[in-house]
Amino acid sequence: MRPLTEEETKNFFEKLTKYIGDNVKLLLDRSDGLYCFRLHRDRVYYCKEEIMKKAAHFPRKELISFGTCFGKFSKTKKFRLNVTALDFLAPYAKHKIWVKPSAEQQFLYGHHVMKSGLGRITDDTTQYQGVVVYSMSDVPLGFGASAKSTAECRHADPMSIVAFHQADIGEYLRSEANLI
Repeated sequence: MRPLTEEETKNFFEKLTKYIGDNVKLLLDRSDGLYCFRLHRDRVYYCKEEIMKKAAHFPRKELISFGTCFGKFSKTKKFRLNVTALDFLAPYAKHKIWVKPSAEQQFLYGHHVMKSGLGRITDDTTQYQGVVVYSMSDVPLGFGASAKSTAECRHADPMSIVAFHQADIGEYLRSEANLI
């Protein structure tokens, strides 16, 4: 377990900024204590500093995880967010998409959001912007990237893709072994 290097920090915060903008600061400056991001086995963990200090007493080979896994770095040093970060992304999301009840299950099976399943979309969402996908009852379902801007969505064909799927809460069942 170690702090992120400058390049890793840059890649990691660029990815987070795509979804929550300047609210990244709110993840670190919390009223309930000091929080930090640490790297362990190519995965970035988010935890209280107290927990991080206690986890440092374990040998690296025996430490499986600590805190919440936000994602992992690939071999090409690109960062990929995990669905485990959704609980921290959702409250601070700048751009949101709400799907109709008829389209929730399709999204949870890993499919993209179609225009026919789109309930609402945040104004001023640009193309390829990071979005958090919600149900119509404001339950966060996952996240992805917008395929079209808000203006393009209004005049799009019902079968066109509005948001690309990246992760959803269905992964807790589908990819159970890979989330740790």
